[in-house]
Amino acid sequence: MSFKRVLIANRGEIAVRIIRACRMLGIETVATVSDADRDSLPARLADRSVCIGPARAAASYLSVDTVVTAAVGCGCDALHPGYGFLAENAALAEACEQAGVAFVGPRPATLREMGNKIRARTLAVRTGVPVVPGSGDVADYERAREVVHDIGLPILLKAAAGGGGRGMQVVREIDELRGAFETASAEARAAFGDGTLYVERLISNARHIEVQILGDRYGKVVHVGERDCTLQRRHQKIVEEGPAVLIPDRLRNGIRQAAVDLALSMDYENAGTVEFIVDQDRDEFFFLETNTRIQVEHPVTEALTGIDLVRDQLRIAAGEPLAFDQAQIRLQGHAIECRINAEAVYDGFRPSPGRIREWRPPVYPYVRLDTHCYPGYVVPPFYDSLLAKLVVVGENRAQAIARMQRALHEFSVDGIETTLPFLRALLQRPEYTAGAVHTRWVEAVIAEPDFADGLGRRDVQTIAARQPT
Repeated sequence: MSFKRVLIANRGEIAVRIIRACRMLGIETVATVSDADRDSLPARLADRSVCIGPARAAASYLSVDTVVTAAVGCGCDALHPGYGFLAENAALAEACEQAGVAFVGPRPATLREMGNKIRARTLAVRTGVPVVPGSGDVADYERAREVVHDIGLPILLKAAAGGGGRGMQVVREIDELRGAFETASAEARAAFGDGTLYVERLISNARHIEVQILGDRYGKVVHVGERDCTLQRRHQKIVEEGPAVLIPDRLRNGIRQAAVDLALSMDYENAGTVEFIVDQDRDEFFFLETNTRIQVEHPVTEALTGIDLVRDQLRIAAGEPLAFDQAQIRLQGHAIECRINAEAVYDGFRPSPGRIREWRPPVYPYVRLDTHCYPGYVVPPFYDSLLAKLVVVGENRAQAIARMQRALHEFSVDGIETTLPFLRALLQRPEYTAGAVHTRWVEAVIAEPDFADGLGRRDVQTIAARQPT
């Protein structure tokens, strides 16, 4: 490994994850911290930490000049952006290149091409990968109305310049279009600095499937299986698992190959994820977008394959070829990840910052916990509310579900509210255990009159005492 020192331009659990991958490779780490994160776990674990500004992300974690200056000033020869913040920012990759610092991610041109959802969609069409019926750039309401006339309702308005659920609105009736367009455009402009939208046909009974890819600079691309990310709230993933549930092998193989084809067409380098929507009523799949970074849910793939994706990111960025071929990748068992957030579920998922008085995660051989939390840690109010990712693996899906139910039941946090009660209740539902869900299923469950009442302010619902095998 040619890197000596890596700057981690991120915070929270992903910063901890990168530090540990670097340590396994004998690489020194420098953690960037804002004023709010001076006493964070990444700051404690890294070989060195450097404060890059105030708590406000725009003046710290989102400042390209600041993080690159920190990398150069600390003598780092590489920068890992994690996910979120600047992870998919082509300007950061270019600034690193100009400063002689290796960017642990795709090339700037790839980030720019895939960062625009319309250009990514155009590339998919050119590659022969199916896309959801929809439009190119939609700059105003009148053009949106024309597209709706062509493809029909319901439709989804989406931001061209970014994802993560921002700038996204569902339109089921034509009278809703103008208000939805204005709202989506304003959200997109606030989040990405660009209010341009595009339109897609809404697939109501949909599964969200994503394929993990790895590519090196020598033209080799492999897929590392797929993950099922269907359980979402407001377009934000809640539970992810792999392999994908209840899709025929014909569809599974087609999705995996489409992801590789698309990555090869753009000479993809480093880790990424190609996302697809599956129309369960028609057994069809369509390209959604490419995420040019490590994903939050990457531990699912690692649990299934034994491949350390962050380690491979670092090796690829250092110029090493992929150490394995497609035929050598084997998926074994079933893995599930639950995202645990600092949110008061009983109060509309209100963020719940504050001091953690008790932090007692479950300890089993089949459990992995990626987190930056510890007893006494103060969860700041300035950033994403993710506290931890709880991952379990089983020989099959039924065993993995039983193990996750027990792990969630035994996870104890006090001092702040978390989504643990919500996850416990959700994973008990017969629809989930049967795999009979779609991307809007969680929101339908939340809307049930007795669901919120059953959660209470504490852990009211109890998982049946069933020992996982």
